[in-house]
Amino acid sequence: MSADLKKIRASLEIEKKRLLAELEQLNADGRPSEERREGSPFGKREEEATESLELERRLAMEKRIKEQLGDIDKALVKIDAGTYGLCESCGKPIEAARLEILPQTSLCMNCKALQAKNAKSR
Repeated sequence: MSADLKKIRASLEIEKKRLLAELEQLNADGRPSEERREGSPFGKREEEATESLELERRLAMEKRIKEQLGDIDKALVKIDAGTYGLCESCGKPIEAARLEILPQTSLCMNCKALQAKNAKSR
């Protein structure tokens, strides 16, 4: 394994640890609190609406983190398989600058732009 791939692997593993810690913290913070809002004219409805909004926000963040973890795991598998750095769509090498900024990416810039364009037109 080249020095660059070792550096990328280390970077991916550090990011994975950070995301796992963030996910753990998110789950710890998501436990319902016993705190009640006293004196509000809306009482329980206001609490339920706030709790619902917080749950929605937490679930969206959790989903995003899990997707990022999946992308990182996929990149680590590709490093081991010797296919890291190749676009999943066209098979061409992904630009080095793109991999440096986003090491878990699976698409080259052209294919990513095409994917975004297609998603926008739907």
